Amino acid sequence: MKYFFLAYAIIAALFIGLMPVRGSKSPDTPIRLFPDMDEQDKLKPQKPSEFFADGQGARLPVHGTQALGLNPEGLKEFGGIPELEFGGPVSHLATGGIEDYFANGMPEELHLTNENVGAFLKRGEESFNVNCAICHGKSGDGQGMTSHFGIPGIANLTQDTYAQAVYPDGRLFHVISEGKGNMAAYKHNIALRDRWAIVAYVRALQLARKAPYDVVKDVFDKAVPAAPAQAQ
Repeated sequence: MKYFFLAYAIIAALFIGLMPVRGSKSPDTPIRLFPDMDEQDKLKPQKPSEFFADGQGARLPVHGTQALGLNPEGLKEFGGIPELEFGGPVSHLATGGIEDYFANGMPEELHLTNENVGAFLKRGEESFNVNCAICHGKSGDGQGMTSHFGIPGIANLTQDTYAQAVYPDGRLFHVISEGKGNMAAYKHNIALRDRWAIVAYVRALQLARKAPYDVVKDVFDKAVPAAPAQAQ
C-alpha cells in the first residue's frame, strides 16, 4: 500500500510541475481539462470573419427584420387589445401598478362590460387550467400535480393572505408576469390579456370558496353527483 501512495505522490508532483504557472505566457496551446465554453460559435463585435467574402464579421440584419419591442409605441394588436412588448410604456395594463403602487381592479384598456365579462372569466379559467393548475390545483388550493412530487413553496391562493384586500390584483398580475420564488415568469408564455383574465378567475375561485351553500346550491349539486343509495 505504501508504494501505491508513493507512486501517487510522484505522479501528482509531475503533473503539477508540468502545469504552467498561472499568468505565465507560452506559445504552446494550453491544456484545458475543462474548456468552460472558452471556444464559442459566435462573432464578437468588430471582429473579422473568414466565413464571409468581404471578411467582415459585422453584418446588416436580414431584410424585413423588426427589432423586438420597437414597434410603434411598443404596441401590437392581440385580439383587438393592445399587447405591450418589452419596449412598451409603463402603465396599469402592463405592470399592474399605478404610480408605483399595485392597484386593484381590471385596467380600463380591457374594456370589460357586463356582456363580455363572462367570456373573459371563461378565458381566465382556460388559461389557469393550462398554465397554473399543474402547481396550484384547479381550485387554487396549492394541491396540484407538482405538489405530490415534493415541490416546495406552492401558494394556496384560497388563503386570506392572497385576498384582494391584502394582495392587490396588480400584485397578483405582477407575480404571474415576473415570477416569484420557485415560480418562473410567465410573461413570455401567457398573453397580457390572458394574465389579467387569470387574475379575475383567481378572484372568482376565492369568492366561490367562501360563498354560502344556498347561493351556489344549483351549481354545486350539478358538479357533485349524488351518492348512490345503499342496499338495504
